[in-house]
Amino acid sequence: MDEAGRGPLAGPVVAAAVILCDNPPQGLADSKKLRPARREQLDEQVRATCAWAVGVVDAEEIDRINIFAATMRAMTIATGRLSEALGRDLHEVLIDGNKTPAGREDGWRWPARPIVGGDGIEPCISAASIIAKTWRDRLMRSYAEQHPHYGWERNMGYGTPEHMAALREHGPSPIHRRSFAPVAQLSLL
Repeated sequence: MDEAGRGPLAGPVVAAAVILCDNPPQGLADSKKLRPARREQLDEQVRATCAWAVGVVDAEEIDRINIFAATMRAMTIATGRLSEALGRDLHEVLIDGNKTPAGREDGWRWPARPIVGGDGIEPCISAASIIAKTWRDRLMRSYAEQHPHYGWERNMGYGTPEHMAALREHGPSPIHRRSFAPVAQLSLL
C-alpha cells in the first residue's frame, strides 16, 4: 500500500493496494524515481497482471477531516476494495511510511506493518506507489482541462510559482484544499 498526493494544494489524495502476481513486472521502484513514461508502462503492466485497488478522497473531505485522516481513509477504501475483489481479507498489509490506519480509521480491519522507505524496498509497495501516482496524475490532467489556468497538467496541484500566480489571479477552484495554508491565506489578502 502507498499513497500519492499528500502535499499538493489541489486535488485528491489517492491510495493504492497491490498484490503482486507470480511474475511481477521488472523494474518496480519508488514511483518518484521513475521517468513518467516508464511509470506509465509499469502502471499498465501491474494493473494487467496483478490484483489491485484504489481509494480516492477528494479535496472537500481533506478539508473536513485533515490530510492525515484522509490518507488513512483512502488506504482503508483501497484495502477494502482489494479484499472485496479477492473475496477474502488480507493476512497483512505492508504500508509505506511509519503509520497505518489501524486504530485511526473506522473500518480498518487488517493486520498492517509500516515500512519507512517501503516504496524503494518492497516490490508490492513500489507497485502501489506507481498505481497511486499515475492514477492521481490522470485525475489532475482531467481537472486541468476544466481549470486550465492553474497548470495542473504540469504541476499536479503542487504549489509551483505558476500555480501560486494563478491562485492569486483567479482564486481557488472547487478542488483546491482550502485548509492548506497557501490557499487559506489568499482570503487574508
